Amino acid sequence: MDEVLLEHLLEYGTSLVYEAAGQVGGMDHTIRPLYPGARLCGRALTVRTTGGDNLAIHRALALAEPGTVLVVDVGGYLDAGHWGEITTACAQARGLRGAVINGSVRDVLAITGRRFPIFAAGVCMRAAGKAILGEIGVPIVCGGVEVSPGDLVLGDEDGVLVLPPQRLPGLLRAVEERRRREVQILGGIEAGRTTIDLLGLAGSPNRSANTSQGEVL
Repeated sequence: MDEVLLEHLLEYGTSLVYEAAGQVGGMDHTIRPLYPGARLCGRALTVRTTGGDNLAIHRALALAEPGTVLVVDVGGYLDAGHWGEITTACAQARGLRGAVINGSVRDVLAITGRRFPIFAAGVCMRAAGKAILGEIGVPIVCGGVEVSPGDLVLGDEDGVLVLPPQRLPGLLRAVEERRRREVQILGGIEAGRTTIDLLGLAGSPNRSANTSQGEVL
């Protein structure tokens, strides 16, 4: 995956890329950054395991190549911390760019101090078991989105976006064009125009026929 593309997409952010990509691949709002400012962008290495057990995560860390993002499906189980300081230290040593999990993690302060990007559905101090092999490198569902090995994973304060490789050609150009349009709109707002005018919303079917031009919309 082109490193220049990854850097540009990370700079533009998930919301803009999501819109430019056709509004697909956005994970549920429940998958949130563990700390403010967490951001990641890389190719997915997928893991599926039973909630409450993280042996598969340790196995995946041993197999992961630098530059990957671990995306873990624990079935939404929130009553155990599947990821913590030890797995974070290992992921950093292996050159991973972050992790996304549809369950809980723990050791929040330690992970925040290490500035390793984690996106999760919850936080729980309870320990996870280490008895189930799980599956690595298979299609999974995380945050309501199907994720396959090698997919692009982009995460920031707005959430997590997943896109398959076939959607990447032409994506950066579409993102740049959308950003130029947004800059034009912002310029129009600063010049005193309204979003109703700039976005062509005057004919919106939900707009009340009794709305006067003087009202705030």
